[in-house]
Amino acid sequence: MLSGFIADRAVISEYPEQDAVTIEVAMIGSANAAGADKADGPDPILGLIASADVAKGQKLSKVCAACHSFENGGPDKVGPNLYGIVGASKASKSAFQYSGALSGLGGVWGYDELNNFLWKPKKYAPGTKMSYAGLKKPDDRAALIAWLRTQSGSPLALPSAAEIAAEAAPAESAAGEAAEAPAEH
Repeated sequence: MLSGFIADRAVISEYPEQDAVTIEVAMIGSANAAGADKADGPDPILGLIASADVAKGQKLSKVCAACHSFENGGPDKVGPNLYGIVGASKASKSAFQYSGALSGLGGVWGYDELNNFLWKPKKYAPGTKMSYAGLKKPDDRAALIAWLRTQSGSPLALPSAAEIAAEAAPAESAAGEAAEAPAEH
C-alpha cells in the first residue's frame, strides 16, 4: 500500500500543458528550408504520391513508431494504431482517447488532410497532444503517406488527375501573385 501511495504522488498521470520534448526532423540539403516555416500551408503533394518512394516512407515511419503501431490489430500506444488510417474517419478508434482537438475535427484522413497534419500537427489541430513538429519536405510527406496507404486491407485509390490539378491550381496562383508583388527595400 505504501508503494502504491508513493507511486500515485510521484507519477503525474495528466497530460502536461506544454510538450516536454519537441521532436524535430532535420532538413538536410533542402533548398526551401528557410522559407518552409514562413508558408501558410504545406506544398501540394497529390502529384507526388503515386510515384513516391514507399521504402523511404517506411523508414520515415520509424520516428512515428515511438508512439504509434502500424500492423493490423496492433496496439494503441501513446498515439493510436495507424493501420488503415488513409481514408479512415478521424478519431475513429473507439478504444483510444483522442484529444478534443482531434475528436472535434470530423471528416476523414484523406491525402490533403494527412499532408496538412503531417506538415504541422499543431497548426492543423491546435491543442493536439501530438508533440511531433512535422515533416517539412513535400517528398517526405508524400513518401510517408504513400507507405501509410499500403498499411490497409483496402488501400484508398490514388489521387486522380483532376484532384491533382485542383490541388495545384491554388498553389500556382499564389506563386504568380508572389512573383508580381513589388520587392521591399
